[in-house]
Amino acid sequence: MSKIKPSQGAPYARIMGVGGYRPTRVVPNEVILEKIDSSDEWIRSRSGIATRHWASEEETVAVMSVEASGKAIADAGITPSQIGAVIVSTVSHFKQTPAIATEIAHLVGAGKPAAFDISAGCAGFGYGLTLAKGMIVEGSAEYVLVIGVERLSDLTDKEDRATAFLFGDGAGAVVVGPSKVPAIGPTVWGSEGDKSETIKQTVAWDEFHAERPEKFPAITQEGQAVFRWAVFEMAKVAQQALDAAGIAPEDLDVFIPHQANMRIIDSMVKTLKLPEHVTVARDVETTGNTSAASIPLAMERLLATGQAKSGDTALVIGFGAGLVYAATVVTLP
Repeated sequence: MSKIKPSQGAPYARIMGVGGYRPTRVVPNEVILEKIDSSDEWIRSRSGIATRHWASEEETVAVMSVEASGKAIADAGITPSQIGAVIVSTVSHFKQTPAIATEIAHLVGAGKPAAFDISAGCAGFGYGLTLAKGMIVEGSAEYVLVIGVERLSDLTDKEDRATAFLFGDGAGAVVVGPSKVPAIGPTVWGSEGDKSETIKQTVAWDEFHAERPEKFPAITQEGQAVFRWAVFEMAKVAQQALDAAGIAPEDLDVFIPHQANMRIIDSMVKTLKLPEHVTVARDVETTGNTSAASIPLAMERLLATGQAKSGDTALVIGFGAGLVYAATVVTLP
């Protein structure tokens, strides 16, 4: 018989507050066209993106995260000292160690919480949300700060016609806390490692260090392969998340997919046969693809603009490099 005392956690977990930060510089397609042979019409028709935000030298991963986190903590109605864990999803923090989460925890005044980074690309927010839920139910933290943050402008090849227009910078954060009723559904997640070459960094850090190539490592992707996978396979994952939560499409109020591409979003809406009353996040038009930050940023904007409201039932799904994915149904804070 085990002598270990059982954990005393909450029955369930919920998103209690949300915050976002977009860099001050807005970059229109015209700026992108200075280095690639394309057109504003082509970019808009292929991606739906008109503008994106690029961070200044001062708007670091930590600075953007702290700004978004402060808003989320205030929105949740708690103090920073109540945060028991900080989870940061990012692929654009360039130090292998220490985790940027520790610096962010200190800067937001969280005291001495558990703090760590995860690398799950555009599915990272969903992964972090699921880990936070587990911590709260298990009893290792009462409140968890989950951050998705990227400075993808640092990893974008500005001369690559296939990807130069896609990526933006920003940070989104949520506070996850205890709940007496289910408010974060079961997560459907996974990976397809046989497709890992479809979205990748061009040069590994050790190769870059050894060979010193002229171009800094950048993100590249096989657009058509990713599009097909996202539209057809991720719609299935989204449906599985609905089934796991016991939710039908007509029961949804909001759909917040990863903001990868407007065509992907519209195709998923059609494949899932979402009713017209469901509000669909289309933040990609003015924010671009911010990877792990895209879902919380889109969530924050929908709530701030009144397109979504507290208590709404939302399906969120992230997918990207790996290839990885995570989908769940949540109640909005």
